[in-house]
Amino acid sequence: MQGTTRRATLLGALSAPMVVEQAGAQSAFDWRRFRGERIEVSVQLSPRGQLLVQHNREFEELTGIRAGVEVVPEQQHRQKIIIEYASGRPSFDVGEVSLHVNKRQVGRARWNTDIRALIADRALTNPDFDFDDIGAGMREYATQADGRMDTLPAFADYFILYYNKELLAARNIVPPTTWDEMFEAARRIADPSRQIFGHVGRGLKNANVVLWSSYLLGTGQRDMINAQRQLITDSDDAIWAARQYQRFLRDASPPGSIGFNWNECQTTFMQGRAAMWVDGIGFAAPLEDPQRSRVAGKVGYAVVPRGPAHHHCALFGAGYGIPEASRKRGPAWYYLQWALGKQMQLRMLAAGAGVPARSSPFRNEEEISRSRFPREFFTTLEASARIARAGLPEILPVTEFRDVIGTALTNTIGGNDPATELRAATAAFRPVLERSEREG
Repeated sequence: MQGTTRRATLLGALSAPMVVEQAGAQSAFDWRRFRGERIEVSVQLSPRGQLLVQHNREFEELTGIRAGVEVVPEQQHRQKIIIEYASGRPSFDVGEVSLHVNKRQVGRARWNTDIRALIADRALTNPDFDFDDIGAGMREYATQADGRMDTLPAFADYFILYYNKELLAARNIVPPTTWDEMFEAARRIADPSRQIFGHVGRGLKNANVVLWSSYLLGTGQRDMINAQRQLITDSDDAIWAARQYQRFLRDASPPGSIGFNWNECQTTFMQGRAAMWVDGIGFAAPLEDPQRSRVAGKVGYAVVPRGPAHHHCALFGAGYGIPEASRKRGPAWYYLQWALGKQMQLRMLAAGAGVPARSSPFRNEEEISRSRFPREFFTTLEASARIARAGLPEILPVTEFRDVIGTALTNTIGGNDPATELRAATAAFRPVLERSEREG
């Protein structure tokens, strides 16, 4: 995502740091306990980050804590926080961590505070915080292998099926429930003479791996590494998934898809030139914006199609953590409670900015009824939550993994054999993973 670094700096001058005193177990919670403090927050540029900036004054007035909120484009943010963590002097007291990219790296280095101790402290945790409201799947996703929860789950990003209702209806096609049905529907709808295509998807290396994993999750394998943490991306199931990727991108998508990331896919779909698109739920907001999208009000939402053995959608997400090096753990924990509390999570859902980690927003019928998104959008999110599985392996060199496997997938769009490409890519990456596992 493109953008510039922005910092929301609100109200007054800096005050001297306060010492967080150890509170007794029976001490009453007080939102104003750390008034006069200042914290720094670093999150990714996204609708969720923008919500935090938009409502920052609310947090400051509630707590008396001033928060500088830095919003950085996604890829740059991931690089920035790792560099700062490794330096031992991160500039932020609250940081967003992409669980599908940096979870294992952050966890192994023990860069973040274990949130469980803060949750258990009744002097520091609002009685209305309601940790059990956070879905069990998201709690597990944010928990490290050693049991430490070093980020508080923030949101989930499920891959769903977007479809153009008008294009499907014109061919009397119902939303597909299997990948074969989807491919046949895409072929029937395609009309290149009118620049209409049945499908659009990520073809660009690295970005495309998450589409391939969407197919793989429906097989008997479902994972990219086995229980012994060995790479298995050259299995029969992995090759089957690559063949699905090849036929959708090569035979049912627009010319030039080899260079498409999510932005090009979104633009194509918004222009009404693609009938179906499998990608993250965060694109619903721009698709339904009548000022930007020609298909606003015409978008259908459904869970991803079923595979030959299982029915799963790819899960990605993020958590917000507090660096061990921060001297502002108390104020930072107050920020997390507000930023990921019930009200802000409801705002996230209603704005179409993401799927909240909490369950309660989905029960707020009054707010949902006022949303500009159709009921189908919310039912799709709930259904996706029940079938979600991690869309990337939990490994340290995940970016390199996406580069190597993604290049192989991109090569299949040009006609290369999927089996040959995946076997070569797996052989190339296997020693990288093995070295990482030994040294990590």
